[in-house]
Amino acid sequence: MNTKRTSLSDKRYLVPFVLITSLFFMWGFARAILDVLNKHFQNELDINIAQSALIQVMTYLGYFVMALPAGLFINRYGYRRGVIVGLILFALGSLLFIPCSAAGTFYAFLAALFVIGCGLVFLETSANPYVTELGPKETATSRLNFSQSFNGLGCMAATFGVGSFLFGEGGNEDGVVVPYTIMGVVVLLIAVAFSKVKLPEITHEDDNATADGKGNLKKLWKNGMFVFGLLALLAYEVSEISINSYFINFVTGQGWMSDRDASMVITGALAVFMIGRFLGSWIMRRVAAEKMLLLCAVGTVVCMLTVLGDFGKVSLIALMCNYMFEAIMFPTIFSLTLRGLGGLTKSASSILMMTPVGGCAFLLMGLVADNTNNIIPFVIPLAGFAVVLAYAFRLTAGSRRGE
Repeated sequence: MNTKRTSLSDKRYLVPFVLITSLFFMWGFARAILDVLNKHFQNELDINIAQSALIQVMTYLGYFVMALPAGLFINRYGYRRGVIVGLILFALGSLLFIPCSAAGTFYAFLAALFVIGCGLVFLETSANPYVTELGPKETATSRLNFSQSFNGLGCMAATFGVGSFLFGEGGNEDGVVVPYTIMGVVVLLIAVAFSKVKLPEITHEDDNATADGKGNLKKLWKNGMFVFGLLALLAYEVSEISINSYFINFVTGQGWMSDRDASMVITGALAVFMIGRFLGSWIMRRVAAEKMLLLCAVGTVVCMLTVLGDFGKVSLIALMCNYMFEAIMFPTIFSLTLRGLGGLTKSASSILMMTPVGGCAFLLMGLVADNTNNIIPFVIPLAGFAVVLAYAFRLTAGSRRGE
């Protein structure tokens, strides 16, 4: 156990740390809207769960398609310009909801969501590794968990605010234009702010030696622990996004509550998630990140087994507890996978940011739910958390051996 308390960030990096952390709120908001939008379109357009899952598929397909180009761009032009490009694409996709509504077809909205996904991957590819560099190496994982906590705050704002609007008086197909238009305008203003502010560019001693994008990819694929971390992060994204996207369908399908009440309950679950990240950030200033990840991975597996046991509302309690255990996983796996990569960090980050494509697994959950029952689809997130558990066990074992 670490007894020495290390500062979260350097004073010289305070302003960029605050600015970059604000971005985590924005993409948390954008991603959480999808969980409400999914059920909203089922109600308004009379489509099933698998069809509405195309919302997640198209958004996270944007991540997959644009992740490597984003990495190459950031390698060449730096983190700050990567953030600005991401914000512009994010705003453009949001404002496209206005003509999409006029088009009157579900597939037009999917195109706008794809553009948003392309913008978000630029933001995340820039911000996640940038935060790990803004302070002592010893607190990199804790620092990223702290910033990611504001991601949870953005998720809560989306499910509560947009959920109340869409499942209330604004509940019609055209209602989605309002929150997306507001979001687009706000994001454009943030892009202007970032274009005016100078952010320090983080460099490594071996940056010049790793300037070749294709060469970087070859080196990374030969790094066994990087590949394992990549698989673990993909598995986590499969689990986390699938659960969020399926949550409202699950609790309403079990007959426990209405759509509006379900959007409030998932807001509570995301509050648990946010608290878990703040708490995890604090604990990991004293406890090794590998050990924390192992403990939380065990917790998620136990929670999923409880949900699959179909114990009535005890399953709902287990699902809520799962949000606490999974909270630290993305930033912790991300940070540990980047650890020690030096000049390969930007390329590695772009590969890791392909993993939100795991959100497309919600399509599989939808197909299973439409053809079986509401419980069996949780086998998918269970499998994902099992992979994370294996990765955490390998890291912990390696740490004991001094690897």
